[in-house]
Amino acid sequence: MRAEAMLHWLEIINEQYPAGTPLRDIYMRHCRSVADLALEIAARRRLPLDPAEIEEAAMLHDIGIFLTDAPGIECRGTEPYILHGLLGGELLRREGMPERDARVAERHTGAGITADDIIAQGLPLPLGGDYMPATLLERLVCYADKFYSKSGSMERKSMEKVERSMARISPSTLERFNRLREEFSEE
Repeated sequence: MRAEAMLHWLEIINEQYPAGTPLRDIYMRHCRSVADLALEIAARRRLPLDPAEIEEAAMLHDIGIFLTDAPGIECRGTEPYILHGLLGGELLRREGMPERDARVAERHTGAGITADDIIAQGLPLPLGGDYMPATLLERLVCYADKFYSKSGSMERKSMEKVERSMARISPSTLERFNRLREEFSEE
């Protein structure tokens, strides 16, 4: 069963991100880095999560980016980038992936997105959606994701750089990130 599940998530990636394309390289490098960090944190913290489920969710968390208009990272879709989580969750449900993976995709952006964030920032997300990481797996992948960009050097960011990035979004985003930091940080 495990081999079939792993093959399925890789098949979804292969279908949307063809081998030999710059977007595939960006996607795989980013998601692999996020997955490796999430697995490292889970092992260090002895989190009660299945490593195969962590890897699957982390490798699929950004599956919707190809549908967005973000040419700086080779995304040639038509939708605003902020929708990549929502679009990814919808795609994963259509593909028959576990709901946990769809929820990770939908809830990993920023340190979660509240209805207040949608209104205050004028985000093109449905107000009735739930974009806050709630489960341990959702919070873990959300946290690990903050340390890796899909542009630039793609090297692991320092905690200070992540904090500055979260603060630029909003004070409440930084506050939510700091709660994730308390839960998962090495410090």
